[in-house]
Amino acid sequence: MRRFLLLLVGVFLLALGMVAPAQAEFGFRALEFDISGTQAGAHPAEVITAFEMNTLLDESEELEFPDGQLKNLDVDLPEGFAGNPGAVSTCDPALFITVVNAHPACPNSTVVGYVALKGEFDPIEPEAPNAYFHFPLHNLPPSPGFAAKLGFIALGVPVTVDLGLRESPPYNVYAHLTNASEAALLYASKVTVWGDPADPLHDPYRGGCLVTDESSEIDEPLSSGSCSAEIEEADRIAFLTSPRSCEGPLVAAFTGVAWNSGDTDTQSAQAPAREGCSEVEFETQTAAELTSTAAESASGLSFNLEIEDEGLLDPNEEALALSDIKRTEVVLPEGVTINPSQANGLEACTEAQLAKETATSHFGAGCPAAAKVGNVEVETPLLEGEVLEGSLFVAEPYQNPFGSLLALYMVIQDRDLGISVKLPAKVSLDPVTGQVATTFGDPSAEDPLLRSLPQLPLGEVRVNLPGGPRSPLVTPPRCGTYEINSTFVPWANPEEPFTTTSSFEILSGLGGSPCPTSEPFAPGFDAGTLNNTAGSYSPLGIRITRSDGEANITRFDSLLPPGLVGKIAGVAQCSDAAIAAAKAKSGVEELVLPSCPAGSKLGTVTAGAGVGSELTWVQGGSLYLAGPFAGAPLSVVAIVPAVAGPFDLGTVVTREALSLDPTTAQVKVDGAAADPIPTILEGVPLRLRDLRISVDRPQFTLNPTSCNEKQVQAMLFSGARTSAASRRFQASGCSALSFKPTLKLRLKGGTRRSKHPSLRSVLIPRAGDANIGAATVLLPRSLQIDNAHINNPCTRVQFAAEQCPAGSILGTAKAFTPLLDQPLEGNVYFRSNGGERELPDVVADLRGQFRIILVGFVDSRNARIRTRFASVPDAPVSKFLLRLKGGKAGLLVNNRNLCGSKQRAKVSLIGQNGKRRDTEPVVKTSCRSKGKQGGKGKRR
Repeated sequence: MRRFLLLLVGVFLLALGMVAPAQAEFGFRALEFDISGTQAGAHPAEVITAFEMNTLLDESEELEFPDGQLKNLDVDLPEGFAGNPGAVSTCDPALFITVVNAHPACPNSTVVGYVALKGEFDPIEPEAPNAYFHFPLHNLPPSPGFAAKLGFIALGVPVTVDLGLRESPPYNVYAHLTNASEAALLYASKVTVWGDPADPLHDPYRGGCLVTDESSEIDEPLSSGSCSAEIEEADRIAFLTSPRSCEGPLVAAFTGVAWNSGDTDTQSAQAPAREGCSEVEFETQTAAELTSTAAESASGLSFNLEIEDEGLLDPNEEALALSDIKRTEVVLPEGVTINPSQANGLEACTEAQLAKETATSHFGAGCPAAAKVGNVEVETPLLEGEVLEGSLFVAEPYQNPFGSLLALYMVIQDRDLGISVKLPAKVSLDPVTGQVATTFGDPSAEDPLLRSLPQLPLGEVRVNLPGGPRSPLVTPPRCGTYEINSTFVPWANPEEPFTTTSSFEILSGLGGSPCPTSEPFAPGFDAGTLNNTAGSYSPLGIRITRSDGEANITRFDSLLPPGLVGKIAGVAQCSDAAIAAAKAKSGVEELVLPSCPAGSKLGTVTAGAGVGSELTWVQGGSLYLAGPFAGAPLSVVAIVPAVAGPFDLGTVVTREALSLDPTTAQVKVDGAAADPIPTILEGVPLRLRDLRISVDRPQFTLNPTSCNEKQVQAMLFSGARTSAASRRFQASGCSALSFKPTLKLRLKGGTRRSKHPSLRSVLIPRAGDANIGAATVLLPRSLQIDNAHINNPCTRVQFAAEQCPAGSILGTAKAFTPLLDQPLEGNVYFRSNGGERELPDVVADLRGQFRIILVGFVDSRNARIRTRFASVPDAPVSKFLLRLKGGKAGLLVNNRNLCGSKQRAKVSLIGQNGKRRDTEPVVKTSCRSKGKQGGKGKRR
């Protein structure tokens, strides 16, 4: 029997095209690709693929031989060309290799066309063939990793061609032949595949009726009779379908590889573009719903698309398949937003990882498992009974085909069929409302292959984004019916998009509660020091919480209890330029290289965001000390890199004024002039649920030395709405603190009666003792207030306006504290008190980084001038100096000669811990005592 080695490129394409002869070298000199008819979406009567190989003359220049033997052959069919392997029954492989009368023992119902081969198989007396042998082409069970297989027996030699779907755009059908035998020389091949193999018109060339042992002209296969497929008319199904788009021309690419040399030749044949797209219809139904029916709740999403394409399977000549989908956009209703909780533990799939996703790759070998957010199931009428499964992965932000924050990769795989389809989707978020729109096929994409979906017939697509603690979506905040709008752009008529609407209902409030009519605003608040031992340094923690369904927090002000203060001394300040730089950075950039100097850092900021039981925690935020802001001497700035999971939403910068209450020295944090805490970034509603601030700079936050019960107070804002909050605070161990301050007094100047001496007072507390809470000083009986010098006190209005007359200035004061780099100092005024007391008050107006006002009540007790500072701020002071003028501007006047006896004052100091220290210090004067042996005296 004559053996013939045959090479086939059997896959089915549509078109007719001839390629000019090539130079004498391995490759093709003529190609043909033809699809009968030009109607888009129709079922062609037949599809032809043909090629001729380049030839060379032998030494006698009488015989032609192929220039190289063909080993492998791939034929890539045009995008949109479709075949239905289930339309024709398959021949059992055992029957296929059983040859009866030169034909496989396969049933006639498995024949899908025929193959014509021209070759030389006689190695003894070779001659250039001038005719073709024809062989029936059978449908066989597919090889692993392919969707279909065709085969024929050529003069006793089985030849098979695998058909599959390319794993890269445009995901076209291709035919694959490998390791063709070298036992014969192949000159040309022509494969004819029928669009409706069961059509009785093909009976003369089916199975045993096709003559295989005689050669003939290529266009005239020989028949020995009529062989019916024995298929009822009602059971006939179309085998081939033309593309459903009129973009063209249609191109089939032939790639051949030679034995031995490995030379490769790729050439193309073209068929005319399809016509009549206006007759190709498109319709679909969608159903979508959220997994939760409660308002403002974490939710998944199920989305079903169903296409009933009867024309895809109908073999009748007038039947047309529906158009494929070129682009689609699904827009969720306003109110359905991204849930930040999903970012917790989420990873992203890079483009490099996506490239590793193949038909044979295992889950996790490409895109990481932690990047998966959904499941996909796809059914197509072309693979009846098969459900293709897939996954939805989050794409790497900004490093995806769209350069967008959010994008998805839909990966559909089937190892058995060799299918791997990867479809990127752009997720767009409204920057104001957070409304979500997902688009497959982006006309603006730089890569042309991403501008459209592949032309693949669909039956049903089911997408499921599961619910649970990390649900990807949040339901609307109100009950009602909501619509999901889907727009489909068909390949056949892109200018006529098709829109569907599906609806879902929100039926209750959170956890099945009644439907909400408004957003409550009652945030939680907690604050305190880690170690509340009086007078010790300890980290300060502040926590603000919000429940699901409540209004967002946009600002908070805080007033710390008296005595809970911070040590500013030695702390650097973050500059305005550095703060501006932080605002312009990405979150990752700020994490890697913080904008503010480390020396200005006061603590950390941690935020928990999301809806449901599991939050996403944003770590790495810092709290810094900054300079003057909004009229306050200092400020604090929270810089939080908004990095969660794979997402980087930039850097959130919130700055608030920092000041002290001038009478109590309480720390005040005021955000009235600051930008509000953002509620949405890059279209992602932040849904801040838990804000934690830790002021943990070593040796910074100092506890009070008073153990009286106090309150940490806060005012929380949601836009114009407010909520007052407070937290009990109480230091402990105050009684263990000592209290032994020292006060020294000195009169300088005239000592005789009617003279006006100046007064210098020095108060020196001991480090580590309780702070002074109150002080009372009774001056010696020899001093009284000169009524003539109290006629021009500063009024309260003048004092508030900082316009006190010069005559009201009694002297100066200066306070040194370890909390500040520089002392506080200022004038001491006689200030009227509105008649509350008989005499004006003595007011020390201390200024520096902060302003502190000390008010002393002046009266007479037992004919002695008494000054009482009834409330002194609970803050450590290392030294306090008070100087009152003497002379003409002096307030004090001698009512006797000061040198007649020692002048003693009575001093009563009370610590913040309640301990009392009473002393009667000698008031030094300008009097001179007599020295020994005529020596100089000394002042006393």
